[in-house]
Amino acid sequence: MDMIAIDLDGTLLNSENKISPDNIQAIHRAKEEGVEVVIATGRAAFDVRNLFSSLDLQTWVIAANGATIHRPDGTLFSSIPMEKEDVTEILGWLEEEAFYYEAIDDEAILTPQNGRELMSIELDRIRSANPKADLTSLEKAAEKQFSQSGFLHVDSYKEIVDSKRNVHNILAFSFEEGKLQKGWDRFIDYPDLTLVSSANHNFELEHRLASKGNAVMKLAEELNRSIKRTAVIGDSLNDLSMIKVAGYSAAMGNAKDEVKESCHFNTKTNDENGVAHAIDYFLTL
Repeated sequence: MDMIAIDLDGTLLNSENKISPDNIQAIHRAKEEGVEVVIATGRAAFDVRNLFSSLDLQTWVIAANGATIHRPDGTLFSSIPMEKEDVTEILGWLEEEAFYYEAIDDEAILTPQNGRELMSIELDRIRSANPKADLTSLEKAAEKQFSQSGFLHVDSYKEIVDSKRNVHNILAFSFEEGKLQKGWDRFIDYPDLTLVSSANHNFELEHRLASKGNAVMKLAEELNRSIKRTAVIGDSLNDLSMIKVAGYSAAMGNAKDEVKESCHFNTKTNDENGVAHAIDYFLTL
């Protein structure tokens, strides 16, 4: 195997938002055998570095769903920012529709000052409609969203637009299925955008040329690694682009059905060291 690209949330990270010792050891085994290990995530690169700060891990990082690629030393290799007009239109619409959103640039995750309040309002609506509903999983999803590092709060999306920041990725989050569907329908036919989902309660937007699949191919070419001898591991729909281009692929045990159907191999869940299991399998090929 030449290269292995690994998703983070729901894949390398377990349900406690941690990387298990078994998964870390498996990554080291792969690197010792000359395999280039790459992290491919929807998160910001600086958030990944923060997650890895206490760990003995240095890898290439494909971040913002393929909009940026950073070298193991943290320096930027390439980036594909969104068009300013698209950023303005998307953020304006999300704010008008009372979405919680995150806009990733080079230095921060830009998000509304009232972000927690927006999520609380939605949870209260669900609670009022069904007082006996168990909202534990939803509350956990919200806290996971807020567990990232590098937040910078804004009072209005206009602060982001006026600052002329290079936005690489915009994530919209809602617990209301109808609201998410309305957002999906709003942007699905935009020719200049890539629209994906990385979890049950979100959709994400990037430049049309930005995807995990495109970034994996670009990195394979840069490192002189064969894409046919590249394996990818993922769990969500935003992983499909790299699953389609790689020679080998593994779906987590907790992956979406569409992901499992698209992969060559189904591994264990993210709470069962599924990444380590997949890496050991790929190293035998």
